[in-house]
Amino acid sequence: MQDIDLISKVPEGLSRGEIASALEKALEGRRLRKVLVIPPDFTRFHSNAGFITETLYAMLVARGVEVDVMPALGTHVPVSREQWCAMFGSVPFERMIVHNWRSDVVTLGEIPADVVSSVTDGLWKTPLAVELNRRLLDPSYDLVVSPGQVVPHEVIGMANHAKNLFVGVGGSQMINCSHMIGAVCGMEKAMGRDHSPVRRLFDWAMEHFVYGRIPVLFALTVTTAPGGRIRTHGLFIGEGRQCLTDAIALAQERNVDYVDRPLRKCVVYLDPSEFTSTWLGNKAIYRTRMAMADGGELLVLAPGVERFGEDPEVDALIRKYGYKGRLRTLEVFGKPENADLRANMGAAAHLIHGSPDGRFSVTYAVSKISKAEIEGVGFRAADYAECAAKYDPKRLSLGWNDVDGEKIFFIPNPALGLWIDRARMQ
Repeated sequence: MQDIDLISKVPEGLSRGEIASALEKALEGRRLRKVLVIPPDFTRFHSNAGFITETLYAMLVARGVEVDVMPALGTHVPVSREQWCAMFGSVPFERMIVHNWRSDVVTLGEIPADVVSSVTDGLWKTPLAVELNRRLLDPSYDLVVSPGQVVPHEVIGMANHAKNLFVGVGGSQMINCSHMIGAVCGMEKAMGRDHSPVRRLFDWAMEHFVYGRIPVLFALTVTTAPGGRIRTHGLFIGEGRQCLTDAIALAQERNVDYVDRPLRKCVVYLDPSEFTSTWLGNKAIYRTRMAMADGGELLVLAPGVERFGEDPEVDALIRKYGYKGRLRTLEVFGKPENADLRANMGAAAHLIHGSPDGRFSVTYAVSKISKAEIEGVGFRAADYAECAAKYDPKRLSLGWNDVDGEKIFFIPNPALGLWIDRARMQ
């Protein structure tokens, strides 16, 4: 099919009718009996993939098509019934298939060591297994639809497309190795960019194992959410790479914010319905680190954070090793006695990503986890109620604010953008 690029010319973004019409056009001429939809999970609520999934489901069911929905969980916890209803509306909760990244996957092949070494400038020299949920290879599915948001990301540069497959419904080897490769190569060289090392590896895997073998249709959004209201500025539908290229160009305009001076004090709010762990909440660190001043302070208002990892095993690893810096993490990762960390490279990469490496401080203001636990993993800790009384997220606006004579920069949702000090980028 020919790609469909729909870009809004108004600040409010695309209407639901415009989005539905584009989806209808993408389905024209297809003889379908069974379809698998792979949307992001609730952590990407503002992607508008929930509406896209609900619309696709209604269209397809009306044609007599059987539709399954498998959220791209990666290593996240499954979508709850409450989250499902909020994101996917009328789609029956019973149609959900829960992806298990440890047991539900098959290996399609591997990216050779020489390819990996070339892409990473020799920083990683072992082959990379390409894994996907076994259902994507089920011949009873005539079509796999992958909706999701293109937005800056700490591992791959710009999220979605192949990432929704190889990480969202991928296996432990692919998830762990790709995240570690991203950490070793350096997130500052990736975030907000297209052809990062991990993206290039995923592109290689798509060319060799997916295109022509699995009937995947991507529906990529570029969104913002001022005041929590989703605005879809672009929708890019296609079966190849071009839809991603076009979406990235728009996301770089809409989701990368340059600040004219380094941030001495930055306050980030984490919506409790979306951020319940530091695994997710550390987006506050990833997305601001290129804007933070040396010696600056990042205050994370985290009323919903109640744990570190998204599953017990990863939670235990974070508690054991902590966010102690890139060099420290690589040191303990290399020790023979730390086989538990080496067996979960995704966790090791997360520890590197989540550490400011001593360049600025990170304070988590919490209410559902103890301050001692927060301090135990290497962050500073504060009481949420006290901090929110001074830095009230309901009264602050995105950008610069004056709080009792103190100049602070406020971010209401770090997942929706990337903030960069213009001078640092140059």
